[in-house]
Amino acid sequence: MTENVAQPLSIAIALFDGVTMLDAIGPYSVLAGLPNSEITFVAEEVGPVMDSNGRMAVVAHATYGDMPDPDVIVVPGGLITVSMSRERTHPIIDWIRRAHPGTTRTTSVCTGSQLLGAAGLLNRVRATSHWYVRDTLSEFGAIPTDERVVTHGKIITAAGVSAGIDMALQLVADLQTDEIAQAIQLGIEYDPDPPFNAGHPRCAPQAITDFVSAGFGEAISSDSAQS
Repeated sequence: MTENVAQPLSIAIALFDGVTMLDAIGPYSVLAGLPNSEITFVAEEVGPVMDSNGRMAVVAHATYGDMPDPDVIVVPGGLITVSMSRERTHPIIDWIRRAHPGTTRTTSVCTGSQLLGAAGLLNRVRATSHWYVRDTLSEFGAIPTDERVVTHGKIITAAGVSAGIDMALQLVADLQTDEIAQAIQLGIEYDPDPPFNAGHPRCAPQAITDFVSAGFGEAISSDSAQS
């Protein structure tokens, strides 16, 4: 008698030029410890994909079209997603729209939720994003929420950058067990103790918030002008 062996959970982590790489690598570092799963980095084309600073590349081993029906998708962010979501023409948006009906979980990190919104997934959905653009989620019909990780049905959105690790740990717990998630957390020694209490506008000095906001505004305006 042949023993039935469960098929590995297929996880697609999306990439695009201008991505904030920690949005993808943070969840990857967690999900790499998930038993019986296969992770594939996907992009518009196979090959290296540059980050937002133009200094680091991660290799995509499959195209969006190569993975039309993954069990889990992880959509990272990057300031470029603001213009991508407005134009709604990037291939990743169509891929998200097509893949979502068949996923077990559809997730995003940081401004990746802008792409979920552009794909039409967030209408009347509680969702979060990076604090700088969080409120603009309402343009997609979403209900912006100032939480680090938000679960709405099978959609999980995470706040800015580092929150992707929290999201991935929650995802592991949802898909398997709290104990496995805790073991992965211990394995990567995720025990945050930052030297400054400045990780969100609610606690950062106003001058720091203003400085960072101005930088984001300039970067987004420059990107929009080049689009």
